[in-house]
Amino acid sequence: MAAPRRLVRKKPVPACPNPLFVQWLTEWRDEAAEKGKKTQFVYQRALGSLRRYPLPLRSGREAAILQHFGDWICQRLDERLERHRAEQGADAPLEAMGGASPSMGGQESDPPSTEHRSPNNPSASQTLLGDLEPPPTRKPRPPRGYIPASRSGGYAVLLALYKDSTSPHSRGFLTKSELQRAAQPLCDKSFTLGDPGNRYTAWASVGTLIRKELVLKTNVPARYSLTPQGLALAQRLVAAEQAPISEGRAPESKTPQGTEPTHPAGEEKLRPEPQLLDGALGPQEGAAGGSGGQRPPDPEFVLRPGQFDIILCVDFIETMGGPAARKQDLLAELRRNAVPFDVRKLHVGDFVWVARERVHPRPGQLHLPPARELALDYVVERKRMADLCGSIIDGRFHEQKFRLHRCGLCHPIYLLEESGLTQHLSLPESTLQQAATSTQVVDGFFVKRTRDLRESAAYLTIMTRHLNSLYGNKTLVSCTKEESQGRCLLQPNSDSCTLMTFQEFNEGAVKNKAQTVREVFARQLMQISGVSGEKAAAILERYSTPARNLGPALSRTLSQLYCSPGPLS
Repeated sequence: MAAPRRLVRKKPVPACPNPLFVQWLTEWRDEAAEKGKKTQFVYQRALGSLRRYPLPLRSGREAAILQHFGDWICQRLDERLERHRAEQGADAPLEAMGGASPSMGGQESDPPSTEHRSPNNPSASQTLLGDLEPPPTRKPRPPRGYIPASRSGGYAVLLALYKDSTSPHSRGFLTKSELQRAAQPLCDKSFTLGDPGNRYTAWASVGTLIRKELVLKTNVPARYSLTPQGLALAQRLVAAEQAPISEGRAPESKTPQGTEPTHPAGEEKLRPEPQLLDGALGPQEGAAGGSGGQRPPDPEFVLRPGQFDIILCVDFIETMGGPAARKQDLLAELRRNAVPFDVRKLHVGDFVWVARERVHPRPGQLHLPPARELALDYVVERKRMADLCGSIIDGRFHEQKFRLHRCGLCHPIYLLEESGLTQHLSLPESTLQQAATSTQVVDGFFVKRTRDLRESAAYLTIMTRHLNSLYGNKTLVSCTKEESQGRCLLQPNSDSCTLMTFQEFNEGAVKNKAQTVREVFARQLMQISGVSGEKAAAILERYSTPARNLGPALSRTLSQLYCSPGPLS
């Protein structure tokens, strides 16, 4: 009889030493496969080479020693690793995303048994006879949900959106600038400037929150809000922060023994949280904190005298199209007058003045940091007589004035060039003069009449120098477009003034941005003969949408507007 076969335990399969790199390469391979790209085979070969490598890698550059790892894959791994550390913290381990890769076994093997199984061993004989029950298998560990590290970018964004959602004055969303300003006190990294040698900021974590369906991004300009999953996670984070506070103790300090902490018992770490939770406190807790009024939001940034320059922004349309020589004459006149200007895309108006921050080189950075800008309260719409005639005929005249009123700047200026003959225009000169007078008297614009382009450039030069003397010795405080609605105009004897950021001004004036039902209804009302922007706004104050009764006459006209395929009769 043949000797019984000896049973031995197989060698345990080692855990994957680079789970993050395996996961990211797998994701990129699957994305390439879905799009039908041949790069999926490049990622597959790199995956096979990485799975056979037994040592941990600390960067994508170290992976260059492996087969099928070129410069592009190594660079992409390094960029993804920078984003991961920006979201999870600079000290986050590379094994933070879990254990072994599924392809490497997925489960850790049991340690090898020290028991010697021989034919004389009863347990061995039972194993041979099949009477011994199979060893219990270790249950796979459930996947750990995404939880951002404390004071990381994702952590700050979730708590800032949660605080806004609990506020009674919440609009249900925050814009990018509002979210950055609200989340910055809760994060150790900057949301606008990257660390030396790293181009990623804390704002990179927002992409991860959107991919994990924790934050919802809508509209143009972007609006950010919490999804139900993000709200639940934010509530867990708030509860975790409230637990040490309610028990009267601070979180455990990670300061090594024998060294003195830089701040007493986590005081700096816990400082933002009471402010964060003010909106969620009940009446009793809120009363204990002092006055029940709403604290004004902190500005995104402040420009003090000597830290900024006044720059004239010229719409690029003023330099393109039409006779090239005439378009370039304006820029030549501005250069001759030593006016600092910048040509860019303006969504409303032709000329705007901004206060641009003076930036200086930073150690360890190749390029200068981006300069922050505030839009001054003056915007100019330039029209020649022929342009004025054309805008009245095609309906742009009233729409442009309405958008200038709504742009958030308090001093709109109509620059009217009366050069050339008006006898050959489609409208009589009296009609054009009446439109200019109505713009000044009825709409409240300041109408400046000039004879030609050179005189217009001289007026822009004088305005630039005047604004330089008006704002040059004042402290400029940033605000959003919503916050600028109730602000006071600049007083000559005041030391500071509040101005809207240029990005907020330009993005808020986008003509074809996503609109609400109320905004679409206003545009449709203005297409009816006799309904101006002011009349449409008055109608919207009482009837915000078309689903309300407007009366028989206006309802009949509105029905024709919606149902008639041709022009209204």
